[in-house]
Amino acid sequence: MEIDFLQYQVRNGDTLTSIASRLGMTGEELKLFHNSHCEKMDRVWFENLNKVKTIFVPIHHKTEAQKDQERKNTLPSQFSPSFFATTYTVYESFESPFETPVNIGYTIDLNLHKERKTGQYIVSYVQKDFTSDGNAPDDKVSSLSIACMKSIMPLEFIMNEKGNITGFADHKKITDTFIHQRKDLEEFYVGEVSQNYMNIFERNIKDESFLLQQFQSTLLFQTLFPGIDWFQKKAKWKEPFYFLQNSFPVQCEINIEQENEDENAVSTILNGKIRELCTSQEILRGIKLKEKTSEPASGNIVLEYTTNIKNKNLLQAKASVSLSHEGVLIHQHHINITQG
Repeated sequence: MEIDFLQYQVRNGDTLTSIASRLGMTGEELKLFHNSHCEKMDRVWFENLNKVKTIFVPIHHKTEAQKDQERKNTLPSQFSPSFFATTYTVYESFESPFETPVNIGYTIDLNLHKERKTGQYIVSYVQKDFTSDGNAPDDKVSSLSIACMKSIMPLEFIMNEKGNITGFADHKKITDTFIHQRKDLEEFYVGEVSQNYMNIFERNIKDESFLLQQFQSTLLFQTLFPGIDWFQKKAKWKEPFYFLQNSFPVQCEINIEQENEDENAVSTILNGKIRELCTSQEILRGIKLKEKTSEPASGNIVLEYTTNIKNKNLLQAKASVSLSHEGVLIHQHHINITQG
């Protein structure tokens, strides 16, 4: 067993504080350390060390500042393209007492670079290989939906210095691409239902703000593109999150904790609780009412990130969202994002 302490011979004039200060500790910290290692009868309680012969002191004591710096060094502190891998596998599950559980899977390809002229980060995003309950979707509506999305891939997003998606690199390119690809889609997907779906899809992607929110409000984007400053926070803070796609962001109080997974990775866990006066029905409908509510929504969001200690690469991200009404769970959503 590794010994992490030694016995210090007390000299005339020594006090808890004078010994502790040479170790970068407080007198209280030294007292607690000694008392946790010595026999019960040898515990010390006072600043003055008269009649005390030895004190147990730590060999490798680290100050709070040193611990804080070590923690910062193991976590992402600034955004860089190396934060992301090129490919992630995603699994999502949706549960509700009103609907049949849904399980989907897909793959994401990312290509991130910084433009020399503008200094902006541009992330190229491709979503592909969809499955539902482990099988490729075989119904016509799902197939058409996937085909429409596939036709405008890759999408290029602007990303700020914090790692947040802020807009599209070229929104017009998205609409022009779909209009061009639609001719091929119409040859395969015929009929009034298909035409109506493609009309709605085209109208929606032409609305830049709406289209951007379609992505930003997903649990996928909120989890996959975290704020880099999250990893360096220590105290509680408030952060808005979408509990449902196409709803509105809800203010949550966030607690954070970090722990070493092993010598190569560290886990960062964010636990959030709704702290905004809105009802679960408002969140489900995506509409805030002016009247104050006496039954505020109860909801939690948990995000867990595993990052490489050396290169700060995102190895895995998991998230869970739950929404309750009067103690009854009405919506639950899980997502698991892993490299490769």
